[in-house]
Order: sequence, then C-alpha cells, then structure tokens
Amino acid sequence: MVTSAVPRLVVAAPSSGSGKTTVATGLMAALAARGLAVSPHKVGPDYIDPGYHALATGRVGRNLDAYLCGPELVGPLFAHGARGCDIAVVEGVMGLYDGAAGEGELASTAQVAKLLRAPVVLVVDASSQSRSVAALVHGFVSFDPEVRIGGVILNKVGSDRHEALLREALDSVGVPVLGVLRRAPQVDVPSRHLGLVPVAERGASAVEAVAAMAAQVAGGCDLEALVGLARGAGALAGAAWDAAEALASSPPPPLPVPSPGATAPGPPLRPGRSRPRTPDGLKRVAVAGGAAFTFSYAEHSELLAAAGAEVVTFDPLRDEELPEGTGGLVIGGGFPEVYASELSANEALRESVAELVLSGAPVAAECAGLLYLCRELDGLPMCGVLDASGRMSERLTLGYRDAVAVSDGVLAAAGTRMRGHEFHRTVVEPGAGAAPAWGMRAPERRVEGFVEHGVHASYLHTHWASEPGVARRFVERCRTS
Repeated sequence: MVTSAVPRLVVAAPSSGSGKTTVATGLMAALAARGLAVSPHKVGPDYIDPGYHALATGRVGRNLDAYLCGPELVGPLFAHGARGCDIAVVEGVMGLYDGAAGEGELASTAQVAKLLRAPVVLVVDASSQSRSVAALVHGFVSFDPEVRIGGVILNKVGSDRHEALLREALDSVGVPVLGVLRRAPQVDVPSRHLGLVPVAERGASAVEAVAAMAAQVAGGCDLEALVGLARGAGALAGAAWDAAEALASSPPPPLPVPSPGATAPGPPLRPGRSRPRTPDGLKRVAVAGGAAFTFSYAEHSELLAAAGAEVVTFDPLRDEELPEGTGGLVIGGGFPEVYASELSANEALRESVAELVLSGAPVAAECAGLLYLCRELDGLPMCGVLDASGRMSERLTLGYRDAVAVSDGVLAAAGTRMRGHEFHRTVVEPGAGAAPAWGMRAPERRVEGFVEHGVHASYLHTHWASEPGVARRFVERCRTS
C-alpha cells in the first residue's frame, strides 16, 4: 500500500468572509518564501482562489471536491498534487461544516479534513466579539470529535487590549492561538458579481496583494507552530491519482457518430480559408485561456494528454486563429460577459471557431464557453454556432447538480451520469437545444445545454477525474472527425 506522508493542514472558518483566502494564500506564500515546496489545494468547485494559490506557490492550484469527484478520490487527487512537496495547505470552503445542501457533511471542509487525516486551523473573524469567541470555538471543536482543530488564527483584531481579551477567553477552551491578524485593507482583493477578480485579470496588483498577504501572515502567525501542526498529520494510505492509470481503469466509451456540420448557423467563411489538418494524425486539442476563460481544472488537460492529445492553450482575446492543426476545442468557464466587446471584436477568431465546428470537429464548452458559442451575448456578436443568445441576469444561479447525459455527444453517451456545478449570472435563451446536453436530476428536474454539430455546450461545470472516459471519448472523436 502506497502512503503519503506530506505534512498538511486545512485552513477553515466558521463562515464565509472570515478571512480564509487571506490566511491560506498568505501562509502558502510565506512558507514558499522560506524555501519550502508548497502544494496548494482548495475544497469545493471554486476556480478563482486556486489562481491566487498558484501565484503564491508557483505550483498549480488544485481542487478537492467530494461531491464532484466522490469522497474516494479526495485522497488520491491530493496525493497527486502534493507529489514532491514539503508541505500542503488546503483552503476550505464556506463554514467548516457547510457542504452540499441536504447532503449532510458531503463536500464540506470537515469531510475533506477527515478524509485527508489533516489538522484544521480555524480562522475566526474577531472584529465584533471578545469572550464570546470561546463559545464559538468550543462549539466548532466539540461538534464533530473526528475533526481535529489544532489551533485558531484570530482575524481583524482591533487592538492589543482586544487581543488580550480574546486570548484570555480562548485559554479556557484549550485551543492554541496560532496567529493574530490586525485589520489590513491593503490585502483586500476586489470582488464583483461572481466573487474575487481572478489573478489573470489583475497582473501586478495580484502579485502585490499576495505579497501583502504573505507579509501579514508571516508577521502575525507562528509559522513554526503551523508547520509543526502540519507535520502531525497522519499518514495517508492509497496511491496517488494518475491520469494514465485512471484512463486505463475506465471502460472505453462507445463513440458518437460524427454529426455533419453543414447546417451549423455559423458566420460565412472568408474565401480561401479552410481548417488546417492535424499533421501526421496528431490529436491537437486547443484549450481556451487568458483573462476571459480562467475556469479550468488541471486534471482535464492531464487526462487529454494521457489519452493521446497534444494540449495547446490559446487566448480568445488576443489570438486571431486557433492553433495550427487544432482537431478539437475545449472552452471552459470564465467571464465572457466582462470581455464581451473584446471577444466580439476578434472576428477572425470567431470565424476560425465556426469553421472548426462546421468541419465536425469536437468542441466541449462549459458556461463561459457556452456563451461564447452563442449567436450573441448582451447584443454583441459571438461565434454563432449555436442558435441561442446570452445575456446578463440579476439572478445568481449557484449550486451542485446531479445530472445525466440526455443525448449522445462528444463527451458522454446518453445515460451517463455525472455530478456538476453551476455558477453564473447569465441566461441563455433557449436554455436547451433539440438535443439537450444534460437532464438535471437534482435539485430540480429540467434539461439544459446543446449537443449538435460535434458541440457539447452547457452551463454545467464537471470534473473529468470523476469520469475519465469523457477525455478519451473526446480525443477519439478528434481522430475520427
């Protein structure tokens, strides 16, 4: 039995807004500055925080989601990301015991901490309390005896007197104070309609923010005690996740019949333009990136590569053509609504995408990718390969989804069940095509998305590690299209 002994700890909080991201990111950066190889992780489906984690550590930020991937994959995915590292820091989600609605502890930070046998550091916003902090911490410590809370970091402490009162109160609980952070607006990260502004959009200001977080944590926390706590984590049994092994153990999926693209409603092609053929049968998959498309899980590209594809990244804001030899296209989530003008202005790339769809090549699009493939977004022309329009909405659509594939597509055969997540403030009309992508089983029954012309487009974010065969199915379609 393979075991992982990487020192690790989980940064959690009683509720959202307590300062988890500041503490976790600052701790990662402070430890990296000491020369440690730090493995960054995030509980839940969030794409934005891992970007800050990557900036802090120089390593890919990875998600640990027991709902999307199943509890059995949390340990292997953690061990995969933590290979060769000196220490791992896992940022929690929401409050420590908050998880998937109506599912008990499933997908909560507490569940992940137990699965990883990792101690928890509780970040408490102390700005409006003194002695009550003892009751709060005592409640969190005693709620689930299997969760080991190894210490507390007090955030937003107002003064030396305030700190003294908090420490005195916590002495009675027996939980050590591992750090005290004063109010520091310079570490605040700007937010908008879907949370923090991603690293890719902020440039130098993101670097400065992470440096400020590191300085605050290094100055206010006992780093030696935190490292010591992490070293007390129990050994984690089980092999690390491996993309090639995951594919080998996944049954080969039936391939969809390539659908003709002649009826796709894309824009007219420029004379003389044609889809470049992939040289020597190479299966090149282009993955959208840049500031407009920042939502992706690293394991997706790893699975595509393990399935035999060459994965190349392009930026729809800047590149006027898809990468040469593109045989398949993946467009993940992000903020096309923020960059709608720039995306629309890049007419050459929009035509290039439409040509690829017309050729019958496979295209997988999630959320932002769905909007980009629509006829228009907020009245601005997009790629036009789906006869639908997108617009901003006042309503936030957020939550886990239990879904089943309705139509045979380039990612999944009809009947394939996957769990996913929705997170958007936009609406696409109509919400589903003649061949929908998914039927939602929970929390509400409905169909959603589009399967047509080799395109699988939907609002649903999925984690392919839960169903590795989707990557192989997609790459096989690249071969046959």
